[in-house]
Amino acid sequence: MFSHIFVGVSDFPRALAFYNPLMATLGIQARFCDAARPWAGWQSEPGPRPLFLIGRPFDQQPHAPGNGQMVALLAPTRAAVDKAHAVALANGGTSEGAPGLRPEYHENYYGAYFRDPDGNKLCVACHSAAA
Repeated sequence: MFSHIFVGVSDFPRALAFYNPLMATLGIQARFCDAARPWAGWQSEPGPRPLFLIGRPFDQQPHAPGNGQMVALLAPTRAAVDKAHAVALANGGTSEGAPGLRPEYHENYYGAYFRDPDGNKLCVACHSAAA
């Protein structure tokens, strides 16, 4: 369904320090990083799309997070959700909801919510039953 998702950032080195360990925790491979532009991308397996991208807004205006916008990343296990939430908080993120079951979505929905250092809201979710 998606070609790519782009999330604007205001401080690229700070954002990269947040997203690199988060993506590594989820097993999402880096595809490129161009600090001169600045932007970076990670790709799903088996690739090459969809891509998750971060960078300075194209119009060169200051980044501003949107209200009601969120990107949800898929985790293979509930333990990966727990770890991703901890990694996000350890790298400058702020919690928007601790890891846990959200049965209002479906019986096996296990997710965690947080914001990156620029205020962009993210979720990491696992849809599988407990192992």
